[in-house]
Amino acid sequence: MRLPRLFRTTPFRLTLLFLALFAAAASAFLAYIYLATAGEATRRTDQNITREMRSLVAAYDRAGVDAVNQSLIERAASERPFLYLLMKPDGTRISGSIAESPIEDAGAAVGVSTRASFSVTDEDAQGRLVKHPARGIQERLSGGEILFVGADISEDQAYVVKITRALWGAGALVIVLGLAGGLLVSRNVSRSMGALNDVVAAVRNGDFDARAAVRGARDEFDELSEGINEMLDRLQRSMAGHRHAGDAIAHDLRSPLTRLRARLETAYLDVEAGKGDAEEALAQALDDTDGVLKTFGAVLAIARLQAAGQAPDQHLFDPAELAADLAELYEPTCEDKGLEFGAEFARNLQVRGNREFLAQALANLLDNAVKYTPAGGAIMLRVRRRSSGEIEFSVTDTGPGVPDEDRARVVERFVRLENSRSEPGSGLGLSLVAAVAEAHGGRLELSEGPGKVGEMGPGLRVALILPRAA
Repeated sequence: MRLPRLFRTTPFRLTLLFLALFAAAASAFLAYIYLATAGEATRRTDQNITREMRSLVAAYDRAGVDAVNQSLIERAASERPFLYLLMKPDGTRISGSIAESPIEDAGAAVGVSTRASFSVTDEDAQGRLVKHPARGIQERLSGGEILFVGADISEDQAYVVKITRALWGAGALVIVLGLAGGLLVSRNVSRSMGALNDVVAAVRNGDFDARAAVRGARDEFDELSEGINEMLDRLQRSMAGHRHAGDAIAHDLRSPLTRLRARLETAYLDVEAGKGDAEEALAQALDDTDGVLKTFGAVLAIARLQAAGQAPDQHLFDPAELAADLAELYEPTCEDKGLEFGAEFARNLQVRGNREFLAQALANLLDNAVKYTPAGGAIMLRVRRRSSGEIEFSVTDTGPGVPDEDRARVVERFVRLENSRSEPGSGLGLSLVAAVAEAHGGRLELSEGPGKVGEMGPGLRVALILPRAA
């Protein structure tokens, strides 16, 4: 017979495990309480019996057997909870509250005590004979007489039994309440997990808009729900990006491939007719081919970084040296376009990463700055350490900038703003930079540049931020 699903959940099984551990610990604790309480009651009874024996022995030593006999008669008639018996050296009863000693050993030497546990028979309120547990001590006096002193310990044992039963009852109540709490927790957990499973099943069936509910409790289920929702958001964006990438590739590559085919066809016809400049057509076709290959290379690089999860072949190096190499490469390009180029590098820094990927990312940032900054503008390349310890590469220009509402979108693949349609490119530059930053555990930040100055600006500041090197 298959158990209900609730009883097969992990929280319920853990509840049973903890209850079993609690029951074992409680049993050991109760056993200790019983033994300690019973032992304390026995010790207290033995102390009282010994004190009573010493009192009678002292009376015997002072006034002899008659004094002890008189004392026993008086004490037996009182409310003292003791049993007394005074016997001759041969064991014959002299006086006392019991007829015979429960301790058979009568040959002990003078002053040597013999202890024993025994039962005494008494009548209850209904006249029935009942046995009560008792303890006693027997000692031979200096004159040869034998003195026995005992006590009924049934009340002490009854008290111990009451305590033990109360503890057992409390333990049973805790187990019942724990089992009920386990069922409640298991039901709540099953409900939460069922909701998550429903979301997973919906996504598996193609509903990528399904999302897990966040209850606001800020517990592990909310964290799991938020993580699943974030994963689904990224998955949905990725799939939308792939769909958009296909359309964008078809759109952006259609023109250069069409031009390439047209030039090749023209060159072929011109060569066949013996006219035209076939070399110029072939050179232009090579340029178009390089552009297509560059686009595919960028897509491949982004895909490789995203698939690997982190940049390969990372090692420590000085970021200022990398930035200085790029500054030396791009400063002549800026001069040719009439741009002012500046560089500021903090020294003695260390960054861990793939130098080639980071160089490509910075080159993309500088390419964009040179491409979109009008003549007479300025470009600044900086390397610095942030107050958080992170290393920041930044490129600031005085170009038209990127509106706030487009800054999150412009880093996506094949996204090109309207003011950049007239410039050559595929819309993959910032996408590659963002992929490089993410592969190094960093991030990409876009903000406004130096601001509007005359006809220039407001500009754009792009920062590639990497974590501090361990």
